[in-house]
Amino acid sequence: MLDAMERPGGFTALAGAPSDCDALARGFQNRTAKVAVMGLGHVGLPLALAVAGAGFATIGLDTDAEKIGRLAVGESPMRQISGEALRVVQRLGRFEVAVDCAGLAAADAILICVPTPLGRHREPDLACVEAAARQIARHLRPSQLIVLESTTYPGTSREVVLPILEATGLTCGRDFFFAYSPEREDPGNAEFRTAGIPKVVGGADAASLHVALALYGAVVDRTVPVDSLETAEAVKLTENVFRAVNIALVNELKLVYGAMGIDVWKVIEAAGTKPFGYMPFWPGPGLGGHCIPIDPFYLTWKARAHGVSTRFVELAGEINTAMPHYVLDRLVQALDAGQQRGLKGSRILVLGLGYKRNLDDVRESPALRLMELLEARGATASYFDPLVPCVPNLPEHPGLAGRSSIGWSAAALRAHDAALIATDHDAVDYAMLVAESRLVVDTRNVCARLGLTGASIVKA
Repeated sequence: MLDAMERPGGFTALAGAPSDCDALARGFQNRTAKVAVMGLGHVGLPLALAVAGAGFATIGLDTDAEKIGRLAVGESPMRQISGEALRVVQRLGRFEVAVDCAGLAAADAILICVPTPLGRHREPDLACVEAAARQIARHLRPSQLIVLESTTYPGTSREVVLPILEATGLTCGRDFFFAYSPEREDPGNAEFRTAGIPKVVGGADAASLHVALALYGAVVDRTVPVDSLETAEAVKLTENVFRAVNIALVNELKLVYGAMGIDVWKVIEAAGTKPFGYMPFWPGPGLGGHCIPIDPFYLTWKARAHGVSTRFVELAGEINTAMPHYVLDRLVQALDAGQQRGLKGSRILVLGLGYKRNLDDVRESPALRLMELLEARGATASYFDPLVPCVPNLPEHPGLAGRSSIGWSAAALRAHDAALIATDHDAVDYAMLVAESRLVVDTRNVCARLGLTGASIVKA
């Protein structure tokens, strides 16, 4: 086992480590090293800006040429990242972007932040991770640190990525260094900046952990070292499975208490006053985003390979997946009770397409699923979202691609038989919505939060 020791000036060396280990770690601590970030999405771009903001020369790589073009001229492709924050590091000469991966050879650290979606049968799809690893392997040289940040199942780093890198003839821990550090971004949450979120880091070996901690220690306020790649991978899955299971619990409680005539939102709000042993989670129309609807399946898939069942996790998935159907049932009941009509031939306005409040990200958004279910039942579904003017081309929702948000007006609201609040963006006039709509089905409790009342409001 390698032992840490102190050197003059506060630098921590690693006894018995390769000769270039300390030099690389010192370059990170002194911020003289160059860092490359592969994948400039909702995780990679904030990370790249945090690295550049910490003083590193940073290059961001992405296969989306349009996105790279916008970034190159200082235009942010994401609402939650200001163009000014991007332009600040560009003016300082610390941040450049490219589609070509040739710049990887000049980087001292390469951070992989590419998507890890699910396949057709809800199995892990590591195509982007493997492609990134192969690109790195083409440019891999001694004295580089490679870190995977993409969320995945335990074993991916050691069993999938590391063999691709070592097929070059270079050996991890001797020629180059490899670590896993799970991303912890919460898009749209201004309370937690990237540099202020503790960074979990696991290394393939002691030398790899040493240099990875030196890099992240120069970027974030706190690093959290763990004993292996696999532990670090499991940390991220645990965090998101925890959220998925608890959201499923309150979604089920919504059904149970609803049948009893009890408002689940009032219950959760009151329970949240307990200062210990309780954490509030809130129900909704289903799960959205890239993490919570997907990550539990990575764990269940890997668990099956070890002959272990994940009944609790899978049940949570079933409950959350069923939520759009419950919302539709509530809508049907309300239409029948108030207007003596069914869904067929009805005009339904879905309010909010982003999967989360004040975010324009529609990945796995339950609103999209609701629109499909509405139209499958014969309704006409339109949507309003001030942040999503047009539905992007998503392979899982091909029939919705290209649709545009309606214009916001009293006449437009009156033209619909019901409005279904799927996402509670702040930039919406809910008082006007309630005043002009025949029926409002609220899946986010936003009307009650704003003190809006009326017979036309139904919680779902």
